[in-house]
Amino acid sequence: MRELIAVGDRAPDFTLPDQNNQRVSLSSLVVDRKVLLVFFPLAFTGNCEGELGLIRDRLPEFDNEDLTTLAISVGPPPTHKVWSSAQGFLFPILSDFWPHGAVATQYGVFDERRGYSVRGTVLVDRDRGVLFADAADAGAPRDDSVWERALAV
Repeated sequence: MRELIAVGDRAPDFTLPDQNNQRVSLSSLVVDRKVLLVFFPLAFTGNCEGELGLIRDRLPEFDNEDLTTLAISVGPPPTHKVWSSAQGFLFPILSDFWPHGAVATQYGVFDERRGYSVRGTVLVDRDRGVLFADAADAGAPRDDSVWERALAV
C-alpha cells in the first residue's frame, strides 16, 4: 500500500460506475460542493454495512447543498446494486473493480495483499484539494470521531 493522500494534495479525478451503472466523475461533482470519499473493503460485510448504514441513517449530514458522499469499493456494480437495494443505500456506491483498485491505489488506500481497500475517508473541496484524509485497517470499523472530524472541515 502506498502512502495515504495528504491534506493539501490535489485529489486525482476519476470516473467510476455506480450501483445503477451510471458513470460518476469526481470533477463533475466538486463543481457544486465538497465530496466525501468513503472507501470500504467489501459489500455484504458487517462493518461495511454498519458504516454505510450510519451514512444512510444520517443522510442529510452527508448529502446536502454543501456536501455529497461517494462510497467506493472494488466490488462490481451488480453486487453493489443488490446490496444497496437491500440496505436502502440511496447514495452512490462506486465500483473500483477494473482496473482493480486503481482509484483506491491513487488515494493510497488499496491493500494489494488483500485485493481491496482499507477504510479510507477523504474530503475533497471544490478545487479538488484534499481537506481531510484518514485511513484505518479493513478489519475494524472507522472510529466515530473520523466522521465528526471529516464533516467539521
